[in-house]
Amino acid sequence: MFSRLREDLASVRERDPAARSTLEVLTCYPGIHALMFHRLAHGAWRRGWFWLGRFVSHVGRLLTGIEIHPGAKIGRRVFIDHGMGVVIGETAEIGDDCTIYQGVTLGGTSLYRGTKRHPTLGRGVVVGAGAKVLGGFTVGEGAKVGSNAVVVKPVPAGATAVGNPARILDPERDAAREQKAEQIGFSAYGVTRDMDDPVAKALHGLLDHSVETDRRLQAILARLEAAGIKLDDTVAQSDHFDPGRLSRMVD
Repeated sequence: MFSRLREDLASVRERDPAARSTLEVLTCYPGIHALMFHRLAHGAWRRGWFWLGRFVSHVGRLLTGIEIHPGAKIGRRVFIDHGMGVVIGETAEIGDDCTIYQGVTLGGTSLYRGTKRHPTLGRGVVVGAGAKVLGGFTVGEGAKVGSNAVVVKPVPAGATAVGNPARILDPERDAAREQKAEQIGFSAYGVTRDMDDPVAKALHGLLDHSVETDRRLQAILARLEAAGIKLDDTVAQSDHFDPGRLSRMVD
């Protein structure tokens, strides 16, 4: 138990720049205290002392603001940062080296006992503040869940999930979309990016279509030039798109 506590203290010192000393982490970090209570509660739960496990868990919640069911399985070097309002359900499993911020819920969507109702977090998963991960699926190793995201389906290893309901970010498409937005001078990205806004979704679709159209047009022009067909300057001057007008429309 003490070796795991030393690991926990060292992992907090490594991951939290606000931690100034091991003594500070041991005495002032509710995430550390919540894990200590959970190990006692989980030990009682595994021995069939269910009431005692729940009571120890309840005391831990009163003192830390972090509610961890004694049946949950938590790996090594898990860091619950700040922690107020964190709820971890009975069949949840948290892998080694995960980081969980305040207001996170690892909850269930089923009322049937004896089933896997809560999520499994792989090694090194980061769950942002206020996120809700609901259901008996797996969030893959090294994945990230954005703040206030609502995740209701599996997240692949190394992926990032954002939004409500959460969507899996495609890094290549997002980079191309952002580059196109900057190229045409469209400025609404800064206020709508990654939000569940139907206008933003429509504009993102337009940007995606614009990127794909540009790619196809460049391919056609290259083929024409390779075939010896000379193009005049009117082709480059035919685009009269006004990004400023589009930006004003969504302000």
